[in-house]
Amino acid sequence: MKIMIVSDTHRKHQNLMEALHREQPIDLLIHLGDAEGTEQEIAQMAGCPVEIVAGNNDFFSDLPREKELWLGAYRVLLTHGHYYYVTTSTERIKKEAEAGNYDIVMFGHTHRPLVDCSTRTMLINPGSISYPRQEGRQPSYIRLNLERNEKPQFEIMYL
Repeated sequence: MKIMIVSDTHRKHQNLMEALHREQPIDLLIHLGDAEGTEQEIAQMAGCPVEIVAGNNDFFSDLPREKELWLGAYRVLLTHGHYYYVTTSTERIKKEAEAGNYDIVMFGHTHRPLVDCSTRTMLINPGSISYPRQEGRQPSYIRLNLERNEKPQFEIMYL
């Protein structure tokens, strides 16, 4: 299964379209918030199932604040991250995810990519494909390859 994980598109879709073109075909697109009312447009661009949660800039949205899903044998929490104060530290989100018995927690909000598999709960942040904030400021997303009975393979991809 090939999954593309993005966040913080903020109504700017040129880089998202480029990344989707590069990665096609994909089995699932995960968007971790701040789509700003363009969920339907994103779903049409993806051409596959889409899981999306609300971010701090998704005003008046009916999107869920968080979602739980299963990817193979892995219990996953999707959240934007702002309720866990991820801009200052990942400790709170890590503790909450471990307390909830999640294998993987995916979040955005910081606009900085992160793949941390050093603890029982894997922390995944694709950064921002539209407004990156990490050194070098390259738009980023994560490619996840998940094969049956194998550990998930997360790769930060840059445009």
